[in-house]
Amino acid sequence: MFRDGDEVVLLSRSGKDLGRYFPEVLDAVRDELAPRCVLDGEIVVPREIAGRTRLDWESLSQRIHPAESRVCKLSAETPAHFIGFDALATGDTSLMKEPFRVRREALADAVLHKQWCHVTSTTEDPEVGATWLEEFEGAGLDGVIAKRLDGPYLPGKREMVKVKHARDADCVAIGYRIHKSGEGIGSVLLGLYRDDGELQMVGGAASFTAKARLLMLADLEPLRLGDDVRDGEPSRWNSAADKRWIPVRPEKVCEVAYDQMEGNTAHGRRFRHAVKFMRWRPDRDPASCTFDQLDVPLNYDLYDVLES
Repeated sequence: MFRDGDEVVLLSRSGKDLGRYFPEVLDAVRDELAPRCVLDGEIVVPREIAGRTRLDWESLSQRIHPAESRVCKLSAETPAHFIGFDALATGDTSLMKEPFRVRREALADAVLHKQWCHVTSTTEDPEVGATWLEEFEGAGLDGVIAKRLDGPYLPGKREMVKVKHARDADCVAIGYRIHKSGEGIGSVLLGLYRDDGELQMVGGAASFTAKARLLMLADLEPLRLGDDVRDGEPSRWNSAADKRWIPVRPEKVCEVAYDQMEGNTAHGRRFRHAVKFMRWRPDRDPASCTFDQLDVPLNYDLYDVLES
């Protein structure tokens, strides 16, 4: 995030200008941050769910929309906030060579008001950090970040450690996508059974080697449902991506590694990130692959996480 007086620029990690999608964040930055600063942070959408405020990643993804009327509508219905992680510059002073301890103090000083712009909490106690990892997932956070207090800011390099949960689940293979090369499987689509007996898609496993892609195709192609090919939801981040998929009979179970689910009901819950395929589970009955096997995070409020 770059601010110079009334001029504000919001850039994604890839360099995409996000300002037009989040006009309310531009206004918040002008109202609540130091008049001249460069901050590293994240745009989030908090929503009240089941009496608690948590991050809603699905609502955030909906905010990237080409229609100006839709942008205006969503900016009012699901307004976004800015959470600062680091300070790269304040005033005319570059902080990139300064240790994180100094940059952190500058970050706190740069957030003048904390209604729409916030600063994450920090600790030097590893036991407190471990407690945050366990508890704050219920507020929508997927992990904690560890940074060296004496480390400089190194753009383009991950000079930090992100600690996430490591979990596994048994899912039903419900379909697949062909790899973009045309050779073998690019991703396996996964499902879990809801309490009403319906099979709910919860995400996909990808990133197979060339050899594994062919082996996976040999495993799943015999289960194809004729010549059926279905359209998937278009990607908001890559409109050119082919999201069509081929359904299969729900007869094979696989074990996957994942970090976090998102959504609050079985009808909407899904893996937040792509999961890692571990192995086939011929010993598991597909009907036994239900949401009940998943960990339920503690119900925590987002504003207990942010620095007050």
